[in-house]
Amino acid sequence: MSKPLILVVNDDGVTAPGIRALVEAMAGLGDVLVVAPDSPQSGMGHAITLSKPLRLTQVHHFGEVQAYQCSGTPVDCVKLAVDKVLHRKPDLCVSGINHGSNSSINIIYSGTMSAAMEASLEGIPSVGFSLCDYKHEADFTAAAYYARIVAQSILKDGLPENTLLNVNIPKGKVEELKGLKISRQAKAKWEEEYIQREDPFGRPYYWLTGKFVNHDEGTDTDEWALANGYVSVVPVQHDLTAHKAINFIKEKWRVNVHEDAQDGQVPNQSKEDFSF
Repeated sequence: MSKPLILVVNDDGVTAPGIRALVEAMAGLGDVLVVAPDSPQSGMGHAITLSKPLRLTQVHHFGEVQAYQCSGTPVDCVKLAVDKVLHRKPDLCVSGINHGSNSSINIIYSGTMSAAMEASLEGIPSVGFSLCDYKHEADFTAAAYYARIVAQSILKDGLPENTLLNVNIPKGKVEELKGLKISRQAKAKWEEEYIQREDPFGRPYYWLTGKFVNHDEGTDTDEWALANGYVSVVPVQHDLTAHKAINFIKEKWRVNVHEDAQDGQVPNQSKEDFSF
């Protein structure tokens, strides 16, 4: 049998220290191939490029590991890798290692996690890794150590269908961390504002700033795990349906078009039918 094929992507760019650490962590687990943005793409979420052509160029940043840089977003990288570069479906997609946390609500904005999500949508077992250190010179030793452990586990045991993992690693040495903790996403948010300034011509421009606020006191969350020295592992799903809200809406809204319709006929409704 052939070796496992591992696709490595990120959002910090193909020259970022984090992706180099991740490529080295995957060494020996299978055949590694890299497709990553040619420049930083943090905060791009699940954006894709539609209005301009994409460039895909082979680079030689990782020794003998085959690697390409893409002019698009992290999701573009996955799409191009699957459609134009790979000759078979990868056994694993690893994204990162991101410079900075992608815990809690940050997953919504994260290019790192969106790349992993896109691969998962393609049926590829996927995981995003993030180190809770924004410094360019951050030490990725512990993050790479745990990335390898998680990757080995996925290659051995797989993941549930339509599920990927969001793994965040606290800043610190390997011996200082307490291990893996399976967690849920904490209920938190960014409290933001835009700082207004003026350019030399007197025209206003804006910088986004804010602080991260955790409103969740649970001890089973990713934020709790990270604050207490654990590597947080959050299973993430594709389905964004708020299943618990379905019955609430059915009971509270007076809209029953789909439930009452017979043979494609929409029942007559008054204005009151749409009050809620």
